Amino acid sequence: MASASPKKVSRSELIELLNQDLAREYQAIIAYVVYSQVLKGAEYMNIAGELEKHAAQELSHALIIAQQIDYLGGMPTVEPKRVRTSEEAKEMLQFDLDNETETIRNYRERVRQCEELGEYAMSEQVREILIDEQDHQIALATALGKSVPDPKR
Repeated sequence: MASASPKKVSRSELIELLNQDLAREYQAIIAYVVYSQVLKGAEYMNIAGELEKHAAQELSHALIIAQQIDYLGGMPTVEPKRVRTSEEAKEMLQFDLDNETETIRNYRERVRQCEELGEYAMSEQVREILIDEQDHQIALATALGKSVPDPKR
């Protein structure tokens, strides 16, 4: 069954949505910094090193998103989404995988919204971020021995 096409967003709504994305990027930075340092065990050494790289990439994403918010005339948020922690390495990695899947779903929608507003350069910036986010999703799913989740769900 076909769903109704999503409504076009205004510039101010796009600013709000991008601020939600920025809060998720802050969440990812914090999570990756912490998780990369507290994951214990030989089986997690490779992914721990990968998470350090992810933290730097998420900072780059945050800067790009903040720049786009400023370009649209908004003020970038300063509040991250809540970071979940656990004593269990697999749980932390699953938290990250879930967050990356949500981020991919949101950025795919953001590309469409930017293009509807004629913000083609902005949609290209978001597409570049999507490449990294999908790489993060693949690395996390692989570390957990899982298939890559479908962001549409």
